[in-house]
Amino acid sequence: MSRGPDAATLLERALLAAAEAAGCPVAVVASDWTRWASATFTGARHSLTLTAAASPRLDCWLAGLSEVEFAFRNYLLADLVITRMSREGDRVTVALEALTVEER
Repeated sequence: MSRGPDAATLLERALLAAAEAAGCPVAVVASDWTRWASATFTGARHSLTLTAAASPRLDCWLAGLSEVEFAFRNYLLADLVITRMSREGDRVTVALEALTVEER
C-alpha cells in the first residue's frame, strides 16, 4: 500500500502552487533531500533551487516565503529559509533549505 507522495514532492508542489497563486511562477531546477532525525522527530532536510522571471511580485513572494504555512498530508514544514539569491539579467535564481517532519 502506497503512502502517497514523499515530503520532497509535496514541498515542490506547494512551492510551485504558491508562486503561481502569487502571480510569479517559478521552476524547480534542482532538488535534493536527506533523511533527518532527532531524539523525538524524523523527517528530511531539503535543498532546492528555483528560477523565475524577475518581478515585483516575485520579490514580494520571496520576502514572505519563510512565514508561509504549507499544509502537507503526513508532514509538517518546520523551517524554510532562503540561503542564496542571485539576479542575472531578467532571471532570479533562489536557493532554499527546508526541514520537514513526519506527523505521527
